Amino acid sequence: MHVIIVGGGNTGSYLAKILLEAKHTVRVVEARPNLLEKLQNELPQETVISGDGSSPFVLEQAGVQKAHVLAAVTGDDETNLVITSLARFEFNVPRTIGRVNNPKNAWLFTKEMGVDVALNQADILAHLVAEEMSLGDMMTLLKLRRGEYSLIEEKVHPHAQVINKLLKDLVFPAECTITAIIRDNQLLIPRGNTLLEAGDEILALVHQSHLYEFAAMLAPQNPLERK
Repeated sequence: MHVIIVGGGNTGSYLAKILLEAKHTVRVVEARPNLLEKLQNELPQETVISGDGSSPFVLEQAGVQKAHVLAAVTGDDETNLVITSLARFEFNVPRTIGRVNNPKNAWLFTKEMGVDVALNQADILAHLVAEEMSLGDMMTLLKLRRGEYSLIEEKVHPHAQVINKLLKDLVFPAECTITAIIRDNQLLIPRGNTLLEAGDEILALVHQSHLYEFAAMLAPQNPLERK
């Protein structure tokens, strides 16, 4: 996959390193001399492109014609919108990501402006805090289909309603599927005759609308026992 990252600050450089480790082709576009020097010391030489990411010429140097994804993660919202609009409407990049620095500007980061995914850090933090407060020990590992589904990890409480019951005898909420069970550091593939035990770590694919219902089945039945 060919990925262009515009903005070589902490977010852009960290993202580049992760993608390079995963063997993707990455180009990081940055114009600030101090950051360019840092990037050139940390990343392969061919990865770093010097120039203004809102310039079509510079984007072409970065290989925008063959890019699968472009992420505009500069510290300026207006710049990020210009870049994603160019990528989508001028170069037909299939996937565009725009960083939202000021939450008041989040409403501008839409498909009509060329943004597929808006990285609103304040919004992400707010949702993480809300999930932590409302879902107890449930951990969200991955979001799918633009946040409609979550791959979650949750431990079975000793006094949960599912304890010592076969999976085939349990009625889980619609659009919820247990994908794996971790027991005594061993990964188990769930079957109909699998018996759930206290302390089992459940990995499940759950629709956003059923997260609370699913979590309640693995939590203690007595509310006083919940953390």
